[in-house]
Amino acid sequence: MTQQFAERAMSTEPDSARNANLNDLYALLESQQARKLDVVLPASAMRAQQGQIVVQGVEAMITDTGVTRADGIYRPTAVADEGIADKLRIPIAYLRRMRTENVPLLDSNINEWLRQEPERRFMLRAFRGEQPPEAAPGEGVARALLSDSYKRIDNADLLFAALEGVQNSGHPVQITGCDLTNRRMYVRVESELVAVQARELLRGYRSPFNGASGDELPLVSAGFVISNSEVGAGACTITPRAVFQVCTNGLTVAKDVMRAVHLGGKQDEGVISWSDETQTRTLALITSKVTDAVRTFLSEDYVRTKVAEIETAAGKELAEPTKAIEDVTKALSISAETKDLILSHFVRGGQMTAGGVMQAVTSAAQTLSDADQAAALEAHALPALTVAAQHG
Repeated sequence: MTQQFAERAMSTEPDSARNANLNDLYALLESQQARKLDVVLPASAMRAQQGQIVVQGVEAMITDTGVTRADGIYRPTAVADEGIADKLRIPIAYLRRMRTENVPLLDSNINEWLRQEPERRFMLRAFRGEQPPEAAPGEGVARALLSDSYKRIDNADLLFAALEGVQNSGHPVQITGCDLTNRRMYVRVESELVAVQARELLRGYRSPFNGASGDELPLVSAGFVISNSEVGAGACTITPRAVFQVCTNGLTVAKDVMRAVHLGGKQDEGVISWSDETQTRTLALITSKVTDAVRTFLSEDYVRTKVAEIETAAGKELAEPTKAIEDVTKALSISAETKDLILSHFVRGGQMTAGGVMQAVTSAAQTLSDADQAAALEAHALPALTVAAQHG
């Protein structure tokens, strides 16, 4: 394990992972799969009680594995609270305050708005509690409250489809890291066989992790990130990502992203048993998109073009680096704590240019324990370069 990976915080929350390997991610997804429950239900079958969501009156479903019951008590995650706020048009800041300071008022608000439209239908995505599916109701986890038109693309299915797409391309790659949060899954793919020299871009740069020199290690490898949300936090995406050999900083190119949205037809009420035919069509599309992504993003021409596009802006010397970073973090709504982290990485990187700010953003992202925050910060690197270059 390299020093920079050793320094990264690892998430210890249940059902989450940070910088995991592929086997660990698969084991976690397999564990989740056995506990998943998806149900379309009317507002009249839901109520809030002591801050939790109670489901009552949903018809059980008989499947190959037995009887699956949805009735029970579900503890909402932060993502589920966001869905509840969105669907019932309750300001999220107010909902969070009620959950912290006045749970009876929270129950009253949710229940009153549910009573306004008793026939309105939602999709509840949940994890069952420890009891088997056929047992009496017990406490589970409400993962998300979504539209009844939401189309499932589950992480485990997508992972297999994506790996099949990589295999179909015939291009050797490695999985360099995987993250799983209650919002999204991230799988980072890299090809060390496809790399270009970026001597101008890395001139004078040092890794903030181990002091390695960009002049001595000027290679930039091709790669991409496969990302997906099971809970309505965005589309399934395949985003190109360049990886700097000197520091393993990743530079995502959001404007070239490939995506597949989670939107389908209305679902019937009750526990959902997803059609094999529907899933097969969806996953075949994912496989095809990944195959295309490998051919498009894992090419020297693509990486060389992207490096050339940013070199001019990246080379601009900064007369007032602290002011530049202040303006970058303000323009991109980056927190004061993260701003200080970026500044620290900028100083350690030793590159007093707009490109040094870009590198500081990507290296700082590696140290964040929250994978969603890390991905969001890494995606800010190119916009940060644009803002910083204005100070050159």
